[in-house]
Amino acid sequence: MGHKKLVRFAAIETFPNVLQYPEGMAGKWAEFFGNGNELTLELACGKGEYTLGLARMHPQRNFLGVDLKGNRIWAGARKAIAEGLKNAAFLRILIDGIEKFFAPGEVGEIWITFPDPQLRTGKAKKRLTHPRFLRRYQSILKPGGKIHLKTDSPNLYGFTMKVCAMYGCNVLDSTDDVYAQPQINDELQIKTYYESLDIAGAARVHYVCFTLPQQLPGTELDALLQQQLFEDEQPAG
Repeated sequence: MGHKKLVRFAAIETFPNVLQYPEGMAGKWAEFFGNGNELTLELACGKGEYTLGLARMHPQRNFLGVDLKGNRIWAGARKAIAEGLKNAAFLRILIDGIEKFFAPGEVGEIWITFPDPQLRTGKAKKRLTHPRFLRRYQSILKPGGKIHLKTDSPNLYGFTMKVCAMYGCNVLDSTDDVYAQPQINDELQIKTYYESLDIAGAARVHYVCFTLPQQLPGTELDALLQQQLFEDEQPAG
């Protein structure tokens, strides 16, 4: 590990707005923030641009950026401290296991902003809108809690729309070109570092907002989803 990363890892150990694999936090986030305001998560938050942007926009709500990369979290946490954003904090954990850190219904909303799209079909289960993740989110989201995906990957966007259709999710809003819309919600105008890179080379940003059904279908449907992915995502040859 490089010297700069070591310095940043040491720094976040001292930051009051960063928790790393904390024990016994489920049900205690209101105590951590010092209020009972609604809690929103940004998953795969990177440098936390969305966590900070939403916290500035909605001072009456609490925002928690979640990522494994302490080096990236350092940037967002340091900025939150510098700006005095008491309603923004960061959680360093593996998202695969997120349900261990929140009580049922403790989270009001989830944003997934420019995550790794895991383009190989064989790695589809690692996509953050795969049903195995949606089941984890359902265990911590309040009923009717919104999930937002913003991505430059047409593959991840299309995959998410397929999942919503197959698993009975309620799509509240969707577009395959955010910035082509005549009116853009203020929240969608927040830009992350990874958005600026346009890694997918698509020159457009996709967005979908949905809620989960009262009960997601069981894992037996996941095999059918995977089979359809192999059929749909294989390169033409």
